[in-house]
Amino acid sequence: MHHPVLIAITGGIGSGKSVVSTILKVAGYGVYDCDQRAKMLMNSDHHIKEALTGSFSSEIYRNGTLNRPMLSDIIFNDKESLHLVNSIVHPVVRDDIMKWASQQSIVPAFIETAILKEGGLDTMVHEVWNVTAPIETRIERVIKRNNISRDKVIERINNQQELGDCNGKRVVSIVNDNTTPLLPQVVEAISKFL
Repeated sequence: MHHPVLIAITGGIGSGKSVVSTILKVAGYGVYDCDQRAKMLMNSDHHIKEALTGSFSSEIYRNGTLNRPMLSDIIFNDKESLHLVNSIVHPVVRDDIMKWASQQSIVPAFIETAILKEGGLDTMVHEVWNVTAPIETRIERVIKRNNISRDKVIERINNQQELGDCNGKRVVSIVNDNTTPLLPQVVEAISKFL
């Protein structure tokens, strides 16, 4: 199994990680969307289903599909339950990333994640692209995208960890503020791998 160069695309909610990912996909690069894949794995992976059912209740799945509202209610105000769910899901996601990465023919390959350190992904990547935007821009984007209140968006932003040190990895800042051209930043960041 070969291990390609992996780059993390991270940033807070509403920063524009998905826009950067879309640019890369259009350019032909592989992008692993951690959030989407984790949701899929939570519905399909036998180990995860067994562990969540054993940890919480058989009601956590309805007709084989994860009861997301129930799980959200459990983990929202209970850090221990959140930690438990993460300890079940994150190792399966990391294994899935390695399988996916070994099949990528174009280097580098990318991992889009909002939880770089919490997911233990900072140890797997060669470099981190941190997508940033002004706080008001982020709030507006999330209100528009998710149709939720300003207070809910601020709560989510406050619950996210700051990036801080990335296990000694090089961090490239990509500004997605609706003013600074995005494409030249992505081209420059990727150019050293070409």
